[in-house]
Amino acid sequence: MDDNSFLKDYFEQFERGVNSPGIFETIKELRDALAKVKDTNKKVILAGNGASASMASHYALDYTKQGGVRSMAFNDAAFLTAYGNDYGYDLWVAKAIEHHGDAGDLAILISSSGRSPNMVKAAETAKEMGLTVATFTGFAPDNPLKSLGEVNLWLESRAYNIIEAAHSFWLAAACDLLIGKSEYSVS
Repeated sequence: MDDNSFLKDYFEQFERGVNSPGIFETIKELRDALAKVKDTNKKVILAGNGASASMASHYALDYTKQGGVRSMAFNDAAFLTAYGNDYGYDLWVAKAIEHHGDAGDLAILISSSGRSPNMVKAAETAKEMGLTVATFTGFAPDNPLKSLGEVNLWLESRAYNIIEAAHSFWLAAACDLLIGKSEYSVS
């Protein structure tokens, strides 16, 4: 396959995924969940691994600064290593939610495969505590994380970079939909 064919196919995969049937309604559901958190003075907790952890930090900032929704991510190195060491990697996010989450908060959990044990356990803990769970996944439509969410943004793909780009796009779209515009001052 030549480079142009590769890129054409790559962009088409992204476009099909990011603009999948029903996605507008799901993004509006996420916006509504964010608005409810804002209106009730609750908070958003975002978590993921690797690139998804970077997205969690990015959108915790955007949701707070631009969207006016108090948000946090657990990506501080000292925090992550202490919780990972003390509770094990599979449980560290669940324990962080247990210690920082409150009923009525929104947990946004991001996992390309939807099979990351620490995200699945975090979703279980969040639900038990009365948090709303929103999931961002890809791969199989019946992945374990997606099965635990009330709001689920799922991409039919197995390409990590395409899934992660779509997740970031959807997280941004929900923020801008909450604000009501896509062009605004950030200062």
